[in-house]
Amino acid sequence: MKILVIRFSSIGDIVLTFPVIRCIKEQLPDCQLHYVTKSSFSELITASEYIDKTYFLNKSLSELTTELKEEKYDVVIDLHNNIRSRLLTKKLQTKKIYRFPKLNFLKWMYVRLKINRMPEIHVVDRYFETVKSIGVINDRKNNEFFIKKDLDIFSLFGIKQKKYLAVAIGAQFATKQIPENKLVEILSKTNLPLILLGGKMDELLAEQICKLLSQKTIINACGKFSLIESASILKQASTVLTNDTGLMHIASCFDVPIVSVWGNTTPSFGMFAYRPEKNGSIINHEVQGLSCRPCSKIGFKTCPKGHFKCMQLQDSTRIANDL
Repeated sequence: MKILVIRFSSIGDIVLTFPVIRCIKEQLPDCQLHYVTKSSFSELITASEYIDKTYFLNKSLSELTTELKEEKYDVVIDLHNNIRSRLLTKKLQTKKIYRFPKLNFLKWMYVRLKINRMPEIHVVDRYFETVKSIGVINDRKNNEFFIKKDLDIFSLFGIKQKKYLAVAIGAQFATKQIPENKLVEILSKTNLPLILLGGKMDELLAEQICKLLSQKTIINACGKFSLIESASILKQASTVLTNDTGLMHIASCFDVPIVSVWGNTTPSFGMFAYRPEKNGSIINHEVQGLSCRPCSKIGFKTCPKGHFKCMQLQDSTRIANDL
C-alpha cells in the first residue's frame, strides 16, 4: 500500500502529525509512506524517521500534482484540509481520501460568540480520527523528534546540560507572544542562565531583553541556529518557557518540563503541548475570565481591544515560580 500524507504548514502542526506517521508505519509495516509539505519545512521533516519519501510544495501546485500522480497512491490522508489540499487531492483522483475534521464552525462559535463546544481532546486525537478507516489507532506514546547529533552546549555557551532555562520568545503573531515588559518581569525572578530562542525576526527583542537583564547570564540564540539545533537546545534545558508556538510542540517531544504562557489563544482549541505518557511536567498559564478571549484561533499583529490583558495580566511571580 502506498500512502500520501498532506500537511503544508506550520511548524507545530507538522510536528503534531508525527505520532500519526509513526503509527501508520508501525501498524502497516509494508506500506510506503510519502509526505507533502512546503519546501520551507524541509529541515523539519528530517525529524521524523518514518517517512519514506517527501515532496515539497513550492510555487506551482500543478508541478507538484504532476509528480504525485506518477506515484499512483492507494490512500491519501489530508491532515491540512484547506482549499489547496482539497484541490490537490481532487487532481490526484485517488479513490480513498480521508480528511482531518477542522471543526471550523465550532472554532467560529468560540471566537465570535464565546460559546465553547470544542471537544475536550487534543488535535492529535482528531488527526487519528482521519486514519481510523485504514485501521490505524493512537498508540498513546509521546511524540518523537529525532536529532542525529545534539549540540555540545558546554562548548558553545559554557553552560551544563539541564542547568539553564530555554526561553522561546517568538510567535507567529504578536498576540500569542509574551510582551517584552512581562517577559523581563518573569526572567528577572529566576537565577538560572538563560538561552533565548527564536527566528531572525526575534533578534531585536532578544537584544533588548539582554540589555534589560544585563546582570544575568543570558545568551541570544535567536536566528543563529537551525530549527534542529534549536530543538537540541530545548532538549537539554532544565525547563522551557514558551508561548503557544511551534517550539512548544517540539519541546513536548522531549522529557523536559514546559511552562507555556497563553495570550489570545487557548488550550481549549486542542493545540496544547502533547505528552500523553506525562514524562516531565507541563504547566499552562492563561488569564481566565476575559470576555474578549479567545479573540482569534490564530492571532493578530496587535490586540484588537488595545489593552492586551490576556498577557499583561499574567502573574509573573507565579510563572517564575514554576520555572
